Amino acid sequence: MINIYEQVDRNKKRSAFIIIVFVIFIVGVAYILGRATGYGSGWVGGALIFSGLMSFSSYYWSDKIILGISGAKPANKKEFFNFYTVTENLCLGSQLPIPNLYVINDSAPNAFATGRDPNHAVVCVTTGLLEKLKRTELEGVIGHELSHIRNYDTRLMSLVSILVGMVALLGDWFLRNGRWGVRVRDRDREGESLGAIMFILAIIMALLAPFIAQLIQLAISRRREFLADASSAMLTKYPEGLISALRKISADREPLEAANRATAHLYIVNPLKGKEVAGWMANLFNTHPPVRERIEALQGLK
Repeated sequence: MINIYEQVDRNKKRSAFIIIVFVIFIVGVAYILGRATGYGSGWVGGALIFSGLMSFSSYYWSDKIILGISGAKPANKKEFFNFYTVTENLCLGSQLPIPNLYVINDSAPNAFATGRDPNHAVVCVTTGLLEKLKRTELEGVIGHELSHIRNYDTRLMSLVSILVGMVALLGDWFLRNGRWGVRVRDRDREGESLGAIMFILAIIMALLAPFIAQLIQLAISRRREFLADASSAMLTKYPEGLISALRKISADREPLEAANRATAHLYIVNPLKGKEVAGWMANLFNTHPPVRERIEALQGLK
């Protein structure tokens, strides 16, 4: 059994490792496609600068886009008193600014956080969550979402989503570029065998890179859920509240109508009920770790 602080530190290290692998992977993809198209290794820097500009512009307005897609409305303090007071108390204890609070009118219990930093953050819950959870359970859920904000997970996942899209665009661009064969032959004077190898490797990379990038994105998403769970337990000092909430939310089989595959990774539990991948494949293709594993991790804290 490990304590909460050790669990948080372990999860941070694992997340950092996965992110480093992702960055190396993107640089490798850009390098191979750059060599194959004749633009050279200098193209890597240009690709990273372009993806950085895309990332900045996208995450800056990500909260408004996601709230609009989800049909969320600002929460009224008088109507949603428990939501407000629980959030205010936890923010006071964690020294976080109080985020903007929103509600989705849906009986399926769930919640998510978004925003580019703690000063521009949003916590959104469904009416079903507020109706079906006890106050201690609600504290566990809000603590989880505030932990995403405090750990800058909301910013990280926005950036990762843009980078995944960037990899897909690079691969599609390469496959659609009708002049790459000519560029490879014109560029590679050192030997036909090397040119052929780079050509074949670039095609394989263009086909597989978007798929691999998505798998890495899902791995980062799952790891950040473990981190937010442990951070919530640290914040509330009551892991049992979050454990009970996770059991209730996962046991409710009603899918959240406002959610889709683009936003599913934001929620505390996968909102697309019945569409999760079962068995060992869950470790690759699901946006969230199995709830059973999350509960076991929380139960192992002290």
